[in-house]
Amino acid sequence: MNPKITIIGAGFAALTAIKEIRKHNKEIDITLISPKAEFIYLPSLIWIPSGRRTADDLRIDLSGFFFKCGVKHHAATVTAIRDGGRTVVTDNGEVQNDALLIASGGRFIKKLPGIEHAITICEGIPAAEKMRDKIKSMDGGTIALGFGGNPKEPSAMRGGPMFELLFGLDTQLRQEKRRDKFKLIFFSPAKKPGARLGEGAVKGIFREIKKRGIETHLGHKMSRFEGDESNGYKVVTEGGEFDTDLIIFMPGMTGPAFAPNTEMPLSPGGLIQSNMHCQIEGFEHCYVAGDAGSFPGPDWQPKQAHMADLQAAAAVRNMLDGLNGKPATHSFKYELLCIIDTNKTGVLAFRNEKRTLVIPPLRLLHFSKRVFEWLYLRSYRKCSK
Repeated sequence: MNPKITIIGAGFAALTAIKEIRKHNKEIDITLISPKAEFIYLPSLIWIPSGRRTADDLRIDLSGFFFKCGVKHHAATVTAIRDGGRTVVTDNGEVQNDALLIASGGRFIKKLPGIEHAITICEGIPAAEKMRDKIKSMDGGTIALGFGGNPKEPSAMRGGPMFELLFGLDTQLRQEKRRDKFKLIFFSPAKKPGARLGEGAVKGIFREIKKRGIETHLGHKMSRFEGDESNGYKVVTEGGEFDTDLIIFMPGMTGPAFAPNTEMPLSPGGLIQSNMHCQIEGFEHCYVAGDAGSFPGPDWQPKQAHMADLQAAAAVRNMLDGLNGKPATHSFKYELLCIIDTNKTGVLAFRNEKRTLVIPPLRLLHFSKRVFEWLYLRSYRKCSK
């Protein structure tokens, strides 16, 4: 009888894991657990506010892909993991397995008082559409954009999309010939936000911020958001406060909601602890990849799709070896690779353990990001036809 592999999640790491498994084994039993047989291409949410992308552009039906790859989809939300990883408990019954990959992604920390007043775009399409509609309805005013982190997990933050939204919104308002009616303020508790991109990238980002006339409020711990839509909002920090008409904020990240119900080791920041082989130590044939996991390595290690793919590939190779009685030997390399898009140009930032590379704004890089999106989604769209 073929072993049963269960994958939790339907994001980048999960889809890479399916393709990696099928590359090595065509017959093994795969069950994927997620609320819907659907993939959202999160990197392009930044283009919804300007109208460059719509929800249908980024929402991909995975039913055809699952059928082609022989994957059983269990439509459910995971609530717990028991029996050393062998039983996944969901709101739609239990799923048994011989090997488990947690690729569910993390969740945003929503403890800051008043955070309900902010839009967190990476929460998905509805958030991006809310931002689009609000900006469209504004005749002018102040828009504050910022991001925080998880103080107990340096890697658990998403700053890149906020820089993209900041520059993309500035470009959008200029193209609409109404930039002069808006004040843009970028805020962060970090003194040098974006430092994980490398010193060269940080200098370039802040040159761009200054050139675009964007104000900054940096280096002060967040206290709260307050106000309402009718009277406006206030961003309050330990170093001062300022008024705004719209708050776009990316909080730090922690582990999935079910993580405390697994008995698995958690990092100080609440993510599922992994070793360099993507193994969850003490739990046989259990692995984690992507935003749900905490991995040993440099403080600048990113939470992004590229790293999730690298981790998923290593996890699958070790999983298949483990099911065949072999020890884990596969690891992954730390690479930060992103194009910081401005809705017109793009800045390429690359970093690994040996070097850092920054390519200044080029229109070609903006189109490269769009081409990559098309190529990535094409195979899944073809399966759905």
